[in-house]
Amino acid sequence: MNLQRTPDSVQSAALSNEKIAETFDGDRLKQARQLALRTKQDIANAIGVSPAAIGQYEANAIAPRPELITALADVLEVLPEFFAAGRPQSKLESGDAFFRSLRATTARQRAKATSYTEQVWELVNTIERHVRLPMVNLPDFQNDRMDSPKDPVSKARSIRQFWGLNGEPISHLVRLLESYGIVAVLVPMVEHEVARIDAFSTLAFGRPMMVLSLDKADDVFRHRFTAAHELGHILMHGEFSAGDPTLEREADRFAAEFLMPSNIILDELPRRFDMRKLARLSERWGVSIQSLIYRSKELGIISDSAARRAYIKLNDLKATPMVAHRPVHQYPGEVPGMLAQAIDLAGTRGVTIASIAAELAWRPARVRQLLGEQDTRPTLTLV
Repeated sequence: MNLQRTPDSVQSAALSNEKIAETFDGDRLKQARQLALRTKQDIANAIGVSPAAIGQYEANAIAPRPELITALADVLEVLPEFFAAGRPQSKLESGDAFFRSLRATTARQRAKATSYTEQVWELVNTIERHVRLPMVNLPDFQNDRMDSPKDPVSKARSIRQFWGLNGEPISHLVRLLESYGIVAVLVPMVEHEVARIDAFSTLAFGRPMMVLSLDKADDVFRHRFTAAHELGHILMHGEFSAGDPTLEREADRFAAEFLMPSNIILDELPRRFDMRKLARLSERWGVSIQSLIYRSKELGIISDSAARRAYIKLNDLKATPMVAHRPVHQYPGEVPGMLAQAIDLAGTRGVTIASIAAELAWRPARVRQLLGEQDTRPTLTLV
């Protein structure tokens, strides 16, 4: 991939602060504030107004004075043009997104995540002006509710059949999801900012989207299970509001059956702890040895006590290459690539990251971040 890079200073023709104030969009201010994990009080202190004024800006009751536009942009690390109305935008409520580890997240962290997903949609919407992305190819259960599988196991078997997977292992899961029109992005979630959010997904924008966290799932097996879990939400829970632990358990059951179909793996799992055989099955099915042990217990192959003993043995071997975590980036088929490839394709018609950023009123670095590009430059610290 050869994405053309342009300095962040290259943007669309700059609007004056007066023009931005005339068309100020309070939803943009709220989105930027939530992405920065800042309170209204934080922003008010930074620019010298009251928290009530920030609330009025966000509610579109009044617009900030022109001289405050640059200060707002600086404190929120966006371009002044970002606040101008007129660009497509879609709102996402936190109840419309399914979060893993929901109980461990705060309302502010979930607000950041939903604002992040809104921006993913904006990026996708902009890219689709230039490139046709793969069509969404999911079974339309909405029009056939009577025949739709109701339980997670049947749903997993149904989608495997629909996609022609039969009883074979899924070698490149994220690539498969993208090929059927599901948008996936892999982005870092800074520990103190979005603690324990492994992933989240939504159907709120029409095209299914899932956001996967590299920092929380830098183990390819856990990453794959998380992606399968989010697929379960997308297929089963579109009409439900997120937050019900029952839905999370259903998504886990779906993921287990989707990645390790019981009618096939039942005959392959060992009847007692056999590390070498479990390691071979781990490679074959693309799941962790721990998941295979749990699956053995779930299918009644081993008892609860046998599973506990197996976990203890596995823990003793956790430092060995057979068990050690493997970075997701070692497996290209598990790293989202559809959006970056689409921009590459659009590049044949003169579209660049800089021009995409200009359409969005973002800095190019923001586009690159959502595309999953990592900044490998060392950080300079001044003392």
